[in-house]
Amino acid sequence: MKNSRIIIFSFILIWAIYLVNMQIIFDLKIYGIIPRNKIGLRGILLAPFLHGSLSHIISNSLPFLILGSVLFLYYRRTAGKVYFYSIILSGSLVWLFARPAIHIGMSGIIYAFAAYLILAGIFSRKFWGIIISIIVVALYGGLIWGILPAESYISWEAHLAGAISGAFLAYVHRKKLRIRN
Repeated sequence: MKNSRIIIFSFILIWAIYLVNMQIIFDLKIYGIIPRNKIGLRGILLAPFLHGSLSHIISNSLPFLILGSVLFLYYRRTAGKVYFYSIILSGSLVWLFARPAIHIGMSGIIYAFAAYLILAGIFSRKFWGIIISIIVVALYGGLIWGILPAESYISWEAHLAGAISGAFLAYVHRKKLRIRN
């Protein structure tokens, strides 16, 4: 239960940074991931907490809260690692492979959470894990379209990197998932 506070704290932090960014002249978005640029490495840790517009932060907030809460409530043993490594892995993949642009937002982490929850349920072979997988697919199955290039202002690369990261982390933790969480 204590670790689940990470999601609430992150949610508050995302909104606080956004609100501060709206009040200052200096645009914090420059701290996002800039692929293959040395200065852009800082974005690996910072980009998930930066959002470009009100619609951007709103579209990330609810899925982050829901999927993050489910992750921390059901997969207590692995949730903290999944959250941390989702940031590092997805950000690193974006830095290595994405098109030249500034990539910001929590959506890569949301994709990592969704992929992890879907595959962790399957790997766990537990009734509730599989039910969670089915619910995530039913509610967020449309996310699959987000990994395809569509709008130039949407980082489909972050979405794809997040999904790959979440799938990888579920695979890495598959033996732990079969043990009581």
